[in-house]
Amino acid sequence: MTDGTTEPTRPRAPRGDLASYERYPYTADGVTHTVYRKGAGPVVVVITEMPGISPMVVGFADRVIALGCTAVLPDLFGEAGRDPTTIGRAAAAGYGLRSMGGACISREFSVMAAGKSSPVVSWLRALAHEEHERAGGPGVGVVGMCFTGGFALAMAVDDLVLAPVMSQPSLPFPVGAARRAGIDTSDADLAIVKQRCDAEGLRVLGLRFDGDPFVPRERFGHLKERLGDGFVAVELRQDDGHPDGELAKSHSVLTGDLIDEPGEPTRAALDQVLDLFRRRLVEA
Repeated sequence: MTDGTTEPTRPRAPRGDLASYERYPYTADGVTHTVYRKGAGPVVVVITEMPGISPMVVGFADRVIALGCTAVLPDLFGEAGRDPTTIGRAAAAGYGLRSMGGACISREFSVMAAGKSSPVVSWLRALAHEEHERAGGPGVGVVGMCFTGGFALAMAVDDLVLAPVMSQPSLPFPVGAARRAGIDTSDADLAIVKQRCDAEGLRVLGLRFDGDPFVPRERFGHLKERLGDGFVAVELRQDDGHPDGELAKSHSVLTGDLIDEPGEPTRAALDQVLDLFRRRLVEA
């Protein structure tokens, strides 16, 4: 307690400034998206959570840059740079629904199909190769968050991806038993990732809060069954999330529900992600 009556404010995830990033259009397979890039060294593709590239997502990318990596942020939905925590709950809810609605009707995303990789993954793989050729290094890292969490897994079929991270992978929407235990990655892609785990020692890191309705425990159980020791699950308690999180349940491990303080479980999860990038990309 600070004065006997008021709880101290818990430190939140840092916010970054997207204006400090280079911005350019990237086209592959006839599809163009804006991409933001900053840093030097091996590439980490940071795929934003809903509703878009927020200052907290940029703050995470800034930490990747501090490792000695290049952060590459594809702008796939929403309004890049907009901070939903500063516009009021009603406006933030409307913004989130617009972003989600646009993504749901887009042919680039498979939001309801378990066992199917989203078409946008091919575009992301091409972007990773383009950026790796420019930046160099032993390979690339990928982190997908929320709506895009499973994209990191699907991208790991590519030998170039050395450090895949799935933070609160929320697709397919968990409606029905099959989707609760499913993931938006095809069986063929999962088999390739499993082969890489067995032959190369690849490890896929997964993060979730227990009790998160968007990421059922059955989903991580399915990934453990399919990938064995190749899947490293980090599962946090609901009480580990930030008390001022935007949702009723803790959800965003690396951003909105992070308590940015040493000794906190969410900070330990963040440090585990950064250590994976450091070991596989920088120190290698």
